[in-house]
Amino acid sequence: MYNAQEQFAEFNKTNVAQATKFAALSLESAEKLVKFNLAATKAAIAQSVEGAQAASAVKDVQDLLALRTKLAEAQVQHAMGYSRHLYEIATEAQAGYSALAEEMLSVYTKGMASWVDQASKSAPAGSESAINAFKSTIAATTAAFDQFQKAGKQVVSLADANVRRAAATASKSVKGRKAA
Repeated sequence: MYNAQEQFAEFNKTNVAQATKFAALSLESAEKLVKFNLAATKAAIAQSVEGAQAASAVKDVQDLLALRTKLAEAQVQHAMGYSRHLYEIATEAQAGYSALAEEMLSVYTKGMASWVDQASKSAPAGSESAINAFKSTIAATTAAFDQFQKAGKQVVSLADANVRRAAATASKSVKGRKAA
């Protein structure tokens, strides 16, 4: 016999578990970002102290100009490294959220299919066409989501390649200026 209360209770348990996973992933990502920003702040302060100490040791204008160039290059390298690592953290978080969304849709689809199957067993005679239409709708929705997911992954992959290519070009440009 079909028991709607049991299925709703199971559905709610699943939702709580998914929400817990989402919260844990969010906290983990935030923790990584906070740790990274603290480390970046410490490095920036250390770099500023080194720059101030080097500036206090300058004897003439040529040394000052050379120090200025050296500090500017170091700041550009630091900024590029910061951006690169920040991008990696964001990409990792996005991948985690995507995997969680895939899992949630899979669980939801299986739950809906199970619910439809259970409901169809206790449905009145003559409701087969409505149940089949509902099953078709679920299948079409799942297929559409799969297509959107594939397209989203392609966009993310393309964007990732473009960001990495731009970072490599910028890095080469900075290194080229150092050599000149």
